[in-house]
Amino acid sequence: MEDDPIKSAVKRFILEEFLPGERPEALTDETPLVAEGVLDSLATLRLVSFLEKEFKVAIAPHEGAPEEESTVAATPALDTFPRLLLHHAKVRGNHPATREKDLGIWQTWSWAQVADEVRAIACGLAAQGFERGMHLAIIGDNRPRLYWSMLAAEALGGVPVPMYQDAPAAEFVYVLNDAAIAYAIAEDQEQVDKLVEAMPQVPSLRHVYYDDPRGLRHYDSVKSYEELTQLGREHDRANPGFFDAEVAKGRPDDVSIILYTSGTTGKPKGVCQTHAAFIAAAKGGCEFDRLTAADSILSYLPMAWVGDHLFSYAQWLYAGFTINCPESADTVMTDLREIGPTYYFAPPRVFENLLTQVMIRMEDASAVKRWLFKYFTGVARRCGSEVLDGHPIGLGDRLLYAAGNLLIYGPLRNVLGMSNIRIAYTAGAAIGPDLFRFYRSIGINLKQLYGQTETCAYVCLQPDRGVKFDTVGLPAPGVEIKLAPSGEVLVRGPMLLKEYYKRPDATAESIDASGYFHTGDAGVIDSAGHLRIIDRAKDVGRMAGGAMFAPNYIENKLKFFPHIKEAVAFGADRDRVCAFVNIDMGSVGNWAERRALPYSGYTDLAGKPEVYELIRECVEQANAELATEGDLAASQIHRFLILHKELDPDDDELTRTRKVRRSFVAEKYRVLIDALYSDRTVQHVETAVKFEDGRSGTVAADLAIAGAKTFPAQGRAAA
Repeated sequence: MEDDPIKSAVKRFILEEFLPGERPEALTDETPLVAEGVLDSLATLRLVSFLEKEFKVAIAPHEGAPEEESTVAATPALDTFPRLLLHHAKVRGNHPATREKDLGIWQTWSWAQVADEVRAIACGLAAQGFERGMHLAIIGDNRPRLYWSMLAAEALGGVPVPMYQDAPAAEFVYVLNDAAIAYAIAEDQEQVDKLVEAMPQVPSLRHVYYDDPRGLRHYDSVKSYEELTQLGREHDRANPGFFDAEVAKGRPDDVSIILYTSGTTGKPKGVCQTHAAFIAAAKGGCEFDRLTAADSILSYLPMAWVGDHLFSYAQWLYAGFTINCPESADTVMTDLREIGPTYYFAPPRVFENLLTQVMIRMEDASAVKRWLFKYFTGVARRCGSEVLDGHPIGLGDRLLYAAGNLLIYGPLRNVLGMSNIRIAYTAGAAIGPDLFRFYRSIGINLKQLYGQTETCAYVCLQPDRGVKFDTVGLPAPGVEIKLAPSGEVLVRGPMLLKEYYKRPDATAESIDASGYFHTGDAGVIDSAGHLRIIDRAKDVGRMAGGAMFAPNYIENKLKFFPHIKEAVAFGADRDRVCAFVNIDMGSVGNWAERRALPYSGYTDLAGKPEVYELIRECVEQANAELATEGDLAASQIHRFLILHKELDPDDDELTRTRKVRRSFVAEKYRVLIDALYSDRTVQHVETAVKFEDGRSGTVAADLAIAGAKTFPAQGRAAA
């Protein structure tokens, strides 16, 4: 009957899932849904979940649904990651759990095989003296054996401590000592060499194991992965119940990992997160986006970053999908196209770099292709997001967008390796609204999430068909958000850190008596409940005239341009805004070559008058946009310079997650800031730099300082 609530709910589900933008009358009793494959087994599972939420009841699983496509039901027995692993090995033992590309060929391990490897690693570590409560350092690129080693440590009641693989040995020393590391598993010779170099300064470090044996034949003080697992299998045969007993001892409130913060303002702090916290975050995210064992993801971001741990570890073990490890950092784009993942995660800088590569290729394309690209990206900008969200648009735009999808958007998604992506997320830093809009406009369901290391990267999520370009979404399931009187964002929920390692003072300072974590971010909550992050609370200031100054917002405006890789804006307590700019060597180098403009390297190219004119155009276009944005109109950039070197984590100017250390940069380049706020047009600078081989040196240059046109304030543009 027409008012049957279950029938109405099913209709709503089908309209939302399969007929977006259609009116309810389009769905009739005669619509052949099953015959056309609409309600296949996976869709039926999602329908069951939809009805459970709609009517707040539990519905028995559909008997015909394939076991391998169901997510894990939250039960008391599955409350640690090792138990989740054993669960998947039991219920979907032959399902692909991990893939790795090696020598151009994809190797696959099933859940049963992964469980067997984890058992061998854990027993090998136990045979070497690793005990409950000990810490295991994990160092290297995304490698299956490193992910398995994290599980092995957790199975024994130990705690993995992933470290940034591009850090020099000197940075290793601090974390190794702070976490009292006695055992470490490294990817290859490069990482082993850094550990061996650090050993004299880290008295606790006694056992080092490696994955890739190349170049390590004559290293007597370290053991190979094969030696470790051989010891483990012998230990397992001699102690057949040992591994399962150790897994059974695990508790959900045990610390499952220590992740070190980026350290933008000082030494990194070790964030202790429990199994329960990360499982809660994984469960919330998987249910929110309907992730199942049928999904797959490319795991290529640093293992020490909280984002990778949530997407490539916690959600992997909760949902049971497949993680894919690329052959190397240089082959990520090729591997992405080969795998065609359904789920993707990247910080804004990755999306910026991808767009830069696209723009470079289009500049080298024929005139016809350039015209088509410009025309149809204009169509996408006008109506692409509405098409993706299922909103009604005019017939003309719908036809133009369909043509653009055939000629431009579809091939572009394929080149980017995003043809199969159902859900894509970005986080880790603010993403420019123009960049965000571009990807959504070409049909990629890119969404923002908001979180910190201390919250398992899980605070806000953007719902499908509910994405706002200037917000980070609604509070994630189970998360409470409120604003302090100062505007700082406060959050509470099951995903909060247990403590900062050996820092009770910092723990007490960050979590108040009501259990709210103080994020340090300034934000506002709109009328629909969406959170908008303005900037880091400590970075938001006022200009001398009283106008708000939000440097990150201005910098993102600049970084949308493919020629600008990084920017640092200054203006707090000043009468005007000035900026440092790093050019993108690939984009500007290509631009220079096509104009037969010779250059010898970054410093030479950055100082070319022609390059200054190119960047001036970008700055002035950003100023024109800022002029329409109310209070931010006063933040237009008056003067800028192009730095003679790229900002680099090895020189302490960026964190390992590529965030600008503002106070350090301001102090290091004080002479340049003073020059920007004077009448000088040239300033000499000498800068100390560190090279990859550990040597130090200096880079000197005379930097030009250029002015930029500003525009009268025009009021906020219509959305």
